[in-house]
Amino acid sequence: MLTATLMSLPLISKTNGDIEEVVVTASLTPITRSRSGNAVSILNKEQLKNHASVGITGLLRDVPGFSVSRVGVLGSQTQVRVRGAEANHLVVLFDGVEANDPSQGDEFNWATVTAADIERIEIIRGPQSSLRGSDAIAGVVNIITPSAEKTSFGFFLESGSRSTHHTGVNLGLKQPDFDVRLGLANIESNGGNIARLGDEKDGYQNTTLTIKAGAKINEQVRFSFSARESDGMNQYDADNDYDGLVEDQDRQSNFYSSNARLKVDYSSLDGLWRHKLSISRSTNDNSAFVDGVEGNITASIKYQYQYVGSVSFADGTKTLSFLAERDREDWEQRGDDPWGDVNQDRERDTDSVAVEYRIDINNQLTMAVSGRIEDNSEFKNAKTFRAETTYRLSDQTRIRGAFGTAIKDPTFTERFGYYTNFIGNPNLVPEESRSWELGFDTKMLDSNLTLSATVFNSELANEIDGFVYDPAIFAFTSGNTNSDSERKGLELSFAANLWDSLSISSAYTYTESRDGDSVDEIRRPRNIASANLSWEATEKLSLNASLQFTGDQTDVYYPPYPEPSQVVTMEDHTLCHLNINYIASNKMEFYVNLENAFDEDYEEVFGYQTLGFGASVGLRYSL
Repeated sequence: MLTATLMSLPLISKTNGDIEEVVVTASLTPITRSRSGNAVSILNKEQLKNHASVGITGLLRDVPGFSVSRVGVLGSQTQVRVRGAEANHLVVLFDGVEANDPSQGDEFNWATVTAADIERIEIIRGPQSSLRGSDAIAGVVNIITPSAEKTSFGFFLESGSRSTHHTGVNLGLKQPDFDVRLGLANIESNGGNIARLGDEKDGYQNTTLTIKAGAKINEQVRFSFSARESDGMNQYDADNDYDGLVEDQDRQSNFYSSNARLKVDYSSLDGLWRHKLSISRSTNDNSAFVDGVEGNITASIKYQYQYVGSVSFADGTKTLSFLAERDREDWEQRGDDPWGDVNQDRERDTDSVAVEYRIDINNQLTMAVSGRIEDNSEFKNAKTFRAETTYRLSDQTRIRGAFGTAIKDPTFTERFGYYTNFIGNPNLVPEESRSWELGFDTKMLDSNLTLSATVFNSELANEIDGFVYDPAIFAFTSGNTNSDSERKGLELSFAANLWDSLSISSAYTYTESRDGDSVDEIRRPRNIASANLSWEATEKLSLNASLQFTGDQTDVYYPPYPEPSQVVTMEDHTLCHLNINYIASNKMEFYVNLENAFDEDYEEVFGYQTLGFGASVGLRYSL
């Protein structure tokens, strides 16, 4: 617990405390952060640049309530859990388009995203199903790509350990009534060895294209289009001798994902009436190769048609918003399996309506309520709601609270089966949660010091156990549990601008996550902490240092049959990362990254090695 005693809140950059930050993800309409009862974290462009991380999951480790489990090297399977919930209880959006993959258990494939061409990441913790629907039990992450602010050109080059090369280029065009920006990035890495024994390296490759455009028709109407496409592969190992531990294998997974949205916004001349109509599509294709031969294939497509309308009245102190939405999900699975035919095509439709009402009762008190009804083609109608309030004790201090319900529909694989001997259960019902949280935020010393604290509690009913063994057929299936599981904890955060050139921030989270039998859930550390320091040594030279502590956590080890499974403990670890940035001119910057600077030896998933010390150098050029 080296760092746990001195940690307390998320990365934030030096900002003017008088500027109100607008959040687009915490409501059906954009609101200022101070009027949201949610626990909100924002990673901005400056933070993304200063940490110069290839992926974004490293940055998420600094966010209160977030824990990350990566199976080994860069590009490997990664799960992100919020407040002790499941990995598929978090909705991930790209520019407002849901990017969770129905063909991969409704989780987001973090291997498909790099930190290139990201402007901002908004993180909303707590139940959001009343606004976002199924899966938003623990929160929402909205990854926002940049728009063209001027006519521009830029590129970056980075090279480092394990023959890792990261390159990218972007072009921007800005006109009074039109803007478009294109970004292209590629990363290739020889990787390292995942298995505990052996020396076979597991590599990674990813090419990502982003485009964002907007056209202003007149003062009231604007069209916008955004798209992101990622294509790549990651190599991995497997347990072929069934001893419970992976060994070197020639395995590879190819992935392709894309998200696109066309949107039109209308605002009345007085700004009181606002309408938004959007059409979006998200696709995922995954194929596995064994010794160079293509095997199992999964794919999914999700279409979403959405209308959001809102009206403000009573001098803007009240806002009523309405959402109408239709989702269609298609799922496909192909492959050969000795247990039977696993080829199948499934689909489901969901029609939803939601209402949100927000009111500023006075200058101190803001309240909001929202509710949603979902008509799913596979399950009975679901109703979720949320109530939140914020009371500002002063311009610098506020108390906030929220209470809400959320749902998680069973996945396609849980209902219809998977490869090997996993049998689907068509009688599953959605998981349901009931949560509350209470928070406190304050700024002191002319807004140079920020403190926050949040306590939270969530109960999950109908939790789906995906490892139910049926000895009669020698197969596994899924089933709803009869008892509720509980997640509760505390989030603390702290950020301070000590001088114009020095700032520090830290975060600490304590989480208890137990199933219906009061057993700790696996891969949920009780203690997580981080500390960050940013120092501008000169006008041209800056240093960023971070410590990330993960407490001990449990996992499950499956020894050879007939030995029963065992719960094992993975020890705590602390990672240190350093970044040095030098501004050579107003067009060019150089940077150096040191990852895991102390060469910590640790595991986040039992039996899978993680990377040791790594270094990289890079440059950015903009015109």
